[in-house]
Amino acid sequence: MENFLLLATVYLVTMVIAVPISARLGLGSVLGYLICGILIGPVLNLTGNQMSDLQHFAEFGVVMMLFLIGLELEPRNLWNMRHRLIGLGGAQVLLSIGAVAGVALLFGLDWPAALALGMVLSLSSTAIVLQTLSEKGLMQTTGGRSAFSVLLTQDIAVIPMIALMPLLAPFGNRGEAGHEQDHIGEMMMAWLPAWGATLVTLAAVAAVILLGQYLIRPVFRFVIASRLPEMETAMALLIVVGIASLMILVGLSPALGTFLAGVMLAGSEFRHELESQIGPFKGLLLGLFFITVGAGMDLAVLAEQPIPILTATAALISTKAAILLLIARWTKMKHRDRSLFTLSLAQAGEFGFVLLSYTVTLAILPAELAKSVLLVIALTMLATPLLFILHEQVTRRLTETAAADAPDDIEEQQPIIIAGVGRFGQVINRMVTMSGFQTTVLDHDLKLIQLMRRFGFKGYFGDPTRPEILMAAGLDKARILVAALDDPDANLKLIRYARERRPDLHIIARARDRVNVYQLYRSGADDIVRETFDSSLRAARYVLENTGLSEYEAAELERIFYRLDRASLRELAEVWKPGVPLDENPDYVQLSRELNRNLENALMERFSHGPSAAPMAEEHDEEEPEHGLGRPETGEHRPGGRS
Repeated sequence: MENFLLLATVYLVTMVIAVPISARLGLGSVLGYLICGILIGPVLNLTGNQMSDLQHFAEFGVVMMLFLIGLELEPRNLWNMRHRLIGLGGAQVLLSIGAVAGVALLFGLDWPAALALGMVLSLSSTAIVLQTLSEKGLMQTTGGRSAFSVLLTQDIAVIPMIALMPLLAPFGNRGEAGHEQDHIGEMMMAWLPAWGATLVTLAAVAAVILLGQYLIRPVFRFVIASRLPEMETAMALLIVVGIASLMILVGLSPALGTFLAGVMLAGSEFRHELESQIGPFKGLLLGLFFITVGAGMDLAVLAEQPIPILTATAALISTKAAILLLIARWTKMKHRDRSLFTLSLAQAGEFGFVLLSYTVTLAILPAELAKSVLLVIALTMLATPLLFILHEQVTRRLTETAAADAPDDIEEQQPIIIAGVGRFGQVINRMVTMSGFQTTVLDHDLKLIQLMRRFGFKGYFGDPTRPEILMAAGLDKARILVAALDDPDANLKLIRYARERRPDLHIIARARDRVNVYQLYRSGADDIVRETFDSSLRAARYVLENTGLSEYEAAELERIFYRLDRASLRELAEVWKPGVPLDENPDYVQLSRELNRNLENALMERFSHGPSAAPMAEEHDEEEPEHGLGRPETGEHRPGGRS
């Protein structure tokens, strides 16, 4: 117990110091965890004989992460992603297996061992890549989503890989490779006939699916009825630990079982509750897993064979990167997304540890070779944060020349198009998306789009005034277009084209000032919003409140001003002349002065008989919306009866 507490103290102290330093230096938390592990393990040798037990404990971080990933993916969503999973993920897995197996055959391995090695090294690190993508706000980019699709395919592909492994084992020599099985499950799988081990694998997967679909939901409903939060936490942990134990019992990966269970529970009413209960455990254990990866690196093997190990590491990263780059070009991915997709997945992964152990258990690979491969996997994982830093450098250079770059491929067409996400469009997009509606966001400012993605909002780089960009965004199917570009001339150009193309489209436009309102009105906008009008009215109301008026009186004066000013704009729009300054248009000046006097009289008369004289006849005006202005800000209908 004392040794455990001392070791836990060493781990926590190292984490608290090294990880924040790594994050501040822009290296990311994952590299900080790996460096912690190297310091604790190979450098200072502080892990003692408890390292193996600690690794098994830390692996539950990966188990919980896969469970949470599964919770985000309903079977229907998986079906919708089938083209990405088969196209991107399937191509990466098959090409990587073929390339690694081909090299292994050249070095003298027999074909079952070469194929097994190809499967082991074809996988990437779901834990490191997803953690880093989330930290850097890259999950919403095309490259990030493509990387996620490949990782998801790999996680699913582990199931048939494990089922296939027994068929590759040499007949009569299974389990006799000098490897002591860690648990009953591995022993059972090692001594079953090949077809029997495959059937057990498929039966375990089917059992997890049935449990997730028919048993876990009613049990969780029963636990929630107790209204004891600690029991909900216990139930969430029981789901993860119980399914992981079932998979271990039959010699399979616990992470795969929990992933499938998560998928089965993704559409349940308990999804968000499970996420909140498991999340804190996942974060801490995942960090511990990264530390054990670093601590488990056998630097003695590296010291004995530095050139072969480092060469194999570099060759593996280069080979996988070349395959990923080929796939990215084949799918016509943009340059900045291509670099993220290529560099983020060029390592081997934690499932490689699981498969590698299984190959030794089945005597497919010799133990000495497996030890070297284990070190290569760990080194590629250690290099992953550095590859992300390289991606950032590549992206920075591409950003500098982004003006000449082609726009993003718009993969999803939503009923609401928001053109322009500056200080005005951002607020609109946040409120609409947070209210549960989907938008397609366009902007010609690449840095602005990247900033949006960092905060978890999806957007596409491209000039919204270009017809082909608007058509790709789904202009022909959209119901609403929000024209919120910073440049008034660009906004007018956008609205004119959209109105010509879609006479039935509802267009909401951002106006800089009154003149811009008149221009937008004639261009065909339905609702026109002056960008500072509402905020100025609110400020004026605060001024009135602090001069001695009550909140009701100030709000009533604000309402009257709002209503009458909107009505006056319609009249002024009729006498406005394009290209003529307002002060040089006598009709406009005369009408404006007349309307201002009417507005002043209305405000002065409102409380001339005291605040209690609020006329009941005007109560219907209280329901007039203040968030949008009719065309041009009067709420009147467009010709033809469409507002």
